[in-house]
Amino acid sequence: MRDWIFKPNRRNRLIDWWALDSWIDSSLYSVWAKYQDAWSAYSNFINQFRVRGFRRAMNELASEATTIGLGGLIGLLTLALPSLEATNNSSWLTSSQYSVTFLDRNGAEIGKRGILFSDVVPLDEVPDNLVKATLATEDRRFFDHFGVDVVGTFRAMVANVQANDVVQGGSSLTQQLAKNLFLSSERSFERKVKEAFIALWLEARLTKKQILKLYLDRSYMGGGTYGVEAASQFYFGKSVREINLAEAALLAGLYKAPSKYAPHANPAESRARANQVLTNMVDAGYMTEGQVHGARLNPAQIIDQTASYTPNYFLDWAFEEAQRLTQGRGEYNLIARTTVDISLQQSAETAVETVLDQNARAKRVDQAALVAMETDGAVRAMVGGRDYGESQFNRATKALRQPGSSFKTYVYLMALEHGVDPNDRVVDSPVSCGNWSPRNYSGGFRGGMTLTTALAKSINTVAVKLSFNNPGRDKLIETLHKLGLTHIRKSCSMALGDQGVTPLDHTSGFATLAAGGKRVNGYAITEIQNEQGDLIYNRQTEEPPAEQIFDREAVEKLNEMLTHVVTGGTGRRSQLEFTVSAGKTGTSSDYRDGWFMGFTGQYVVGVWYGNDSFKPTNRVTGGSLPAETWKQVMIAAHANYNIPQIPGVPLHPNQVELANRIAEVKKADPTLGTSTGYGNGGMPDKTRALLIALSKMFKEAKPVEVRGARGALLNDGPERFAGAQGR
Repeated sequence: MRDWIFKPNRRNRLIDWWALDSWIDSSLYSVWAKYQDAWSAYSNFINQFRVRGFRRAMNELASEATTIGLGGLIGLLTLALPSLEATNNSSWLTSSQYSVTFLDRNGAEIGKRGILFSDVVPLDEVPDNLVKATLATEDRRFFDHFGVDVVGTFRAMVANVQANDVVQGGSSLTQQLAKNLFLSSERSFERKVKEAFIALWLEARLTKKQILKLYLDRSYMGGGTYGVEAASQFYFGKSVREINLAEAALLAGLYKAPSKYAPHANPAESRARANQVLTNMVDAGYMTEGQVHGARLNPAQIIDQTASYTPNYFLDWAFEEAQRLTQGRGEYNLIARTTVDISLQQSAETAVETVLDQNARAKRVDQAALVAMETDGAVRAMVGGRDYGESQFNRATKALRQPGSSFKTYVYLMALEHGVDPNDRVVDSPVSCGNWSPRNYSGGFRGGMTLTTALAKSINTVAVKLSFNNPGRDKLIETLHKLGLTHIRKSCSMALGDQGVTPLDHTSGFATLAAGGKRVNGYAITEIQNEQGDLIYNRQTEEPPAEQIFDREAVEKLNEMLTHVVTGGTGRRSQLEFTVSAGKTGTSSDYRDGWFMGFTGQYVVGVWYGNDSFKPTNRVTGGSLPAETWKQVMIAAHANYNIPQIPGVPLHPNQVELANRIAEVKKADPTLGTSTGYGNGGMPDKTRALLIALSKMFKEAKPVEVRGARGALLNDGPERFAGAQGR
C-alpha cells in the first residue's frame, strides 16, 4: 500500500491522493456491505420469532410485566432487608425461663411476669372449638394463603371504604403473629410492610400448625396473661383443655382488644363480643346456629377477679431490668421489690386518660407517655401508652421521639459550663448552617435579650448560635454522652432536638439537673430475692454512688433559668401554687411531638403526647396538654409542702412558712423527728408512753354490757356483742 499511495521523486516521497481516496472509498463500501449482510442474517433469524396480532399484544404485555416485575422485585428486596433484621433475635421461638413476682415500694405484691405465659398445652390438646373460633374470627383463609391474605385484605379495604371507617382488619393470622413476636403496635406504613415480609419469612420457616400454635401461645389476652392456657387459668381457673364452647368464644374474642373485651373489666362488651364470635363460626360454616344456641343461652362464667391493680407498662420494663440485673447468676424464680408508687401510678394513668378523653379528637392525638421519678432516679410511675390492652408497646422506654425545644436545656447546660452567664445579652437574629436556617415559633426576630429570656421564650436562633459558638457541637456531644444519650449525632439542627430520645432517658437527663449535676439513671428495682428468700441483688450495696458529672454552679444557674420558663415563659400552664418548679416545653416540627419536662425538689416528671403514626397533631405544643398533665401529676405526687429545695433555686414562700413552723415546734420539743432508742421511727418518748398505757388499759378492760330497750342483756360474750354491733 505504501508503494501505491506514496510515489518517490528526487526530493521526497509524494502522496498519491487519488489512490488514497480510492482506497478509503473501497474500504468503507466493503465494511458497509459486510454490515448489511450481517444485519440481513440477524433479521432473517429474528423473523422466525416474530408474531402479529393477538400474539404480539400478549408478547408485549408479558415483556412489560417482566420488566415491571423485575423492578418491583428489586424494590421489595430493598424493603425486605431492614424488615428481616427484626428476626435476628434467636430466642423468639422459645419462652422465657424467668419467673418474677413484683412488689411495690412498700412490699405489697403488684403482679408477676413470666409465669403468666404458658405454652405447655400441645396444639392437638387445644379444644377444636377454640381453634375454630380463632380462625372464624381472625383468619378464615389461614390454611389457604401464603402469609398475606390478598383476598381478605382486598375485602377489608372494600368494607372500610364503604363504611368510611375501619370496620375490618386486613392482617392475616401470620401477620398478627409477626407483630406479636417482632414488632411494636404503632400504626404506620413502615410497620405494615415489615409485618408482611416477616409473615412471609415465618411461612417459609414454619408449618401452618406451628404458626397457629405460636399465635395461640403468644397473643396478649388481658389481665397480664399471654396465651390461651394462661388466659384460661386466669379467667376460668382451669386448663384450656377443659373449656366449653361459650368459654372458647370468650377467649377468641379477646385477640382484637383484650382490655376492651376483658370479662372482668367489661362484662357486657365481653358477652357481646363472644356472641359475635359464635356468629362468625356459623358464617364460616364451622357450626350451625343450633349448635351455638346453647352457648348463647349459657355464656361463660369467670371466676371472681379481685386481684389488685397491676401497673403493666412499668412491670414490663421492670421484668427486663430484673433479667439484666440477674443475668449469669443462675437464678430464675425471683421476687423483686420495685420503686413504683401505686397511688402515684394510678394518678398518672388517670391524668393521661382524662386529658386524652377530653382532647384526643379535637387535637388529633391518640397516644401519650409519662415517667415520674424521684431526683435519685427511682421511678415512681410510668405510663407507656393510652391502653395496655390495645398496645403493649412501651412508649416510655422504647419510643424514640424528637424532643424539640426541650432539648435546648442540654445546649444551655453545655454553654453555662463553658463560661456564659444567664444575664449575658444575645441577639435573636438570622443564622444559617449550609442551606438550613432556623425560624422561631412565633415568626420573626426579637433582637437583643438575656439568655434567661431566650430560654424562657424558647428562641430557636439563640440555641442554635450557642451550639455553633465555642466550644461548639463537639462539646455538646460530650455533654450528651455524660447524660447517657450516646446515640445523638452532630447535625446543624441538633440544638432544636432533631433526633429521637425516649421519655425515660429524657426524664433521667432532667433528673441530673434536679440532683445538682450528679449522674442519674432511672431505675425500677431496689432488691431481688430468690424463691428461698436469699438476697441476690441490692441496689444500695451493688451500685456505685452517684457521680458528679457537671459543675454544680452551672447546674444551679440553669435550674434558676428553667424556673422562668414556668413563671413567665412557654410553660406557664404547669405552674404550681405550693412549690417552686423548673421545666422546659418541647414541640417538634409540624406538631408531631409535644413535651413537658420539669421537676420540683422531690420529683422529676417527663410527659410526651403524639401519634404512633408520626402524623401531625392539631397544634399540640409542649405548653398545652403535656404541661397540663404534668401539673396534675405533680399535685398528686406531693402530699405536703415539706419538699426539698431545687439546687440553686430559693424555696417557695409556702415552704419557707412551713419550715419556720417546724422550727418553732422543734424548739418546744427537741425530740421531734429524732430516734428515741425504742425503734419507733422518731416518736417522742411521752407519746410512746401514752400509747403503751392506752393499749394496756384496753386489754385489761372488762366487756361492756349492752342491753336492749327492755333491759335484756344482749351480749353474754364477745361473739354476741359482735353480732349485735353488726346489726
